[in-house]
Amino acid sequence: MESFMKALDAINGVLWHDLVLYVVLGVGVLFTLWSGFSQYRALTHGVNVIRGRYDRKDDPGAINHFQALSTALSGTVGLGNIAGVSVAVSLGGPGAIFWLWVVGFVGMALKLTEVTQSMMFRDVSDPDNPQGGPMWVCKNGLAKISPALAPLGWLLGAIFCVAVIIGAFTGGNMFQAWNVAKITATYVPSISSLVVGIFLTVLTAAVIIGGIKRIGSVTGRLVPLMCGLYFIAAIVILVLNVGAIPAVLKIIVLSGLPPALGGESANPEGAFLGGTFGYAFLWGMKRALFSNEAGQGSAPIAHSAAKTDEPVREGLVAGLEPFIDTLVVCTVTAMVVMVSGAWNRPAAATFASMPTMVQVGTADDGEGGVVPLWAPDTTELPAKPAAEAKISNVWRDNDELFVLVQGDVDPNTGRDLHRVMGEVEVHGEGDTLVIKWEPYKAVTAPTLAGPEVHLSLPGSSLTGYAFDRVIPGMGMWIVTLASWLFALSTIISWSYYGEQATIFLAGKRWVFPYKFVYCTAVLVACIPGFIKTDAELDSLTALGTGAMLWANIPIMLLFGPIAMRAYKDYIRRLDAGEMKGHSYPSITDVMEGKDVR
Repeated sequence: MESFMKALDAINGVLWHDLVLYVVLGVGVLFTLWSGFSQYRALTHGVNVIRGRYDRKDDPGAINHFQALSTALSGTVGLGNIAGVSVAVSLGGPGAIFWLWVVGFVGMALKLTEVTQSMMFRDVSDPDNPQGGPMWVCKNGLAKISPALAPLGWLLGAIFCVAVIIGAFTGGNMFQAWNVAKITATYVPSISSLVVGIFLTVLTAAVIIGGIKRIGSVTGRLVPLMCGLYFIAAIVILVLNVGAIPAVLKIIVLSGLPPALGGESANPEGAFLGGTFGYAFLWGMKRALFSNEAGQGSAPIAHSAAKTDEPVREGLVAGLEPFIDTLVVCTVTAMVVMVSGAWNRPAAATFASMPTMVQVGTADDGEGGVVPLWAPDTTELPAKPAAEAKISNVWRDNDELFVLVQGDVDPNTGRDLHRVMGEVEVHGEGDTLVIKWEPYKAVTAPTLAGPEVHLSLPGSSLTGYAFDRVIPGMGMWIVTLASWLFALSTIISWSYYGEQATIFLAGKRWVFPYKFVYCTAVLVACIPGFIKTDAELDSLTALGTGAMLWANIPIMLLFGPIAMRAYKDYIRRLDAGEMKGHSYPSITDVMEGKDVR
């Protein structure tokens, strides 16, 4: 597993080079200005569209606008909103939230553009199973420019499809399943991760076998329920901590701005190691792009199934996704983690006497030499004080923890603090609980920063802990339930994205083998020990996200002028009163898709 993670880190170092983030942000700003701040149109006209005012039975497509949005949202409003945001705050600090907001805003224009392009070049030869996405933009778009470019269009589309399949299996599948197993084990340790994996696998298979119409039907009901439930619970936490919100907003803005604009790096405190502006920018961008998928090209695959003869209309619907996903759901998660103090939480326990870091071996440094391995000289497990035991009053087998050590300056945080990870395990016949340390690599001998032992809470576990710090027990019910709903909906939607990529590459005969392997990956991700830390979690999800961005951004820029001309023509006709809608159908009919049957 270690060598696998090293390979992922090397690949992600290229995919997520700082220049890539600047390019994506710049493209978002470009389309924001080019469209004349289309975010306003999405929040006004787009709402009328999803409410069913422009739904028509005779339009090409398989599902209505609301179901298309729900399917796409079920792919974006997932554990990236619970676990991914917590990872960003835990590692990048409060400033990551600021950049999450920026990406959410410009992401609305990115979604409008990429979905409009896909709607313009989608394949509706099979009305019940329309196909679209950046791969069809490449294939049909370049062929329309010149028949001689058709082979190149297929090749570019195939490259994108490979990236989609990678994203489907990593961020869309295994990231979600692992987090569900993790949060379930945190609160209900008697339930095995494998049991969680089996149950998730069966649920996934039961839905995806039915195709896009069943997916749209399920997500049309599931997405409003899960978003509403989670949002209300988060608002309760924020209302109870309303006095802390101004100070939290101040630190978010200051930590998110560069020093030249008056920004300040977040200082280490409690479990937080500190973070520079650059690190906050990196984490905010990465987690926002992973969560709302703006620029990745995934959502256009779902939106291409919508019943409409106006490509821009569905593009405006898609513009609502980053608003709902990032500026609403991600924001409330981040604020709960912040106002509760979970991000810089105090120690879970304290050693009676300060341990010493000792050398326990050596490891390959990757350059033909060796580097010393260090660990605390004790395996004693100090007792938890009841005041800080928000999840459990006692240590449990497989609980993960860490101590802070001082060593070389970490360029990411600007501080000399590092984490040394450990895991609680049963030792000896007396079932004594001890710490099994994960050796820490360092050329210079590190020293413990203090006797404090912190509970490691990767991903959704931190969000659950944040709820529990305010209302004990709330995290167990709200975050566990939300994690199951969010993860299941995302796994379902991404199965469809990967399926469409498989069809483009190899034809429909490979759909069943793809679905079988996809469902198996859900189970594999839940195997104990498969993923342990935030860093490993990020490596897995960043691979798919980065690969899709590299493939899709050039496509967006190539066909951007076509999409913008179509957008401006649509807005001209809308402002001229040429868009005649009908009376609003009932909300139930819209959610169930009955208004287009």
